[in-house]
Amino acid sequence: MNLASYNRFTDELIRKLDADPRVLGLVALGSMAQQDTQPDAWSDHDFFVITIQGVQEDMRQDLSWLPRAEELVFHFRETEHGVKALYRGGHLLEFAIFNEDELQMARLNRYRVLLDKKDIAPRLAELELATRDFLAHGRSNPEKRFAEFLMNLYVGVGRHARGELLSGRQFIKTYALTHLLHLLAEFLPAEEAHLLDNLDPFRRFERVYPATGQELNQILSQDTLTAAENLLLVAALHLRPYLPNFPTDAVAEVQNYIKKAKQEPTS
Repeated sequence: MNLASYNRFTDELIRKLDADPRVLGLVALGSMAQQDTQPDAWSDHDFFVITIQGVQEDMRQDLSWLPRAEELVFHFRETEHGVKALYRGGHLLEFAIFNEDELQMARLNRYRVLLDKKDIAPRLAELELATRDFLAHGRSNPEKRFAEFLMNLYVGVGRHARGELLSGRQFIKTYALTHLLHLLAEFLPAEEAHLLDNLDPFRRFERVYPATGQELNQILSQDTLTAAENLLLVAALHLRPYLPNFPTDAVAEVQNYIKKAKQEPTS
């Protein structure tokens, strides 16, 4: 979908919801918000709909309120409030529907208010600040996050060595990597650090840290145990200066554990 078509769909969505008496607001998220990044050919439409009381569940189940609803080929309930819907031709919508009370459960970073019938904008600003506070609390203990990274590596290596290859790969290349990306984004300086997604550390990482991103992608193409070894090297290289109580002995133990697993045949 090119940008003109993308914006045309957004305009159709605004018009339909503006005419719907059940709807109080429409909030664009992600690339649909068109803040730091613009939609491209691979962008979906990501948004919140805020409704009056008592109608939100009907709107989650009956999607006839969407533009071109007759062109939908698939949809499913992803979460209590969220739905994914796929159009013929491959365009995806990811949206959540909240009434005013439920809105407080949401997390919010980049957004743009496209429709506001009841002065919802101040509440959204408060929600964004609450999300920042929540995430900042998570950043307040980087040594704990590094410990999580280290133990995810350890567990993943053991699972792999036991023959649980899928589980081992998940712990190392997903769980441990997630903690590592959070830490790198917190400490490594970058001119475009504001482009990072504070809710998803994988988003736009390569754009902000091109060299480190390339290195991590190369590591992920390696076998699981080699990837674990090299993720630990990257973590030690970049994060040791920022962690006053860097667990040198524990890192050495995990390195030895990886070497042992590489020397022994997988069960």
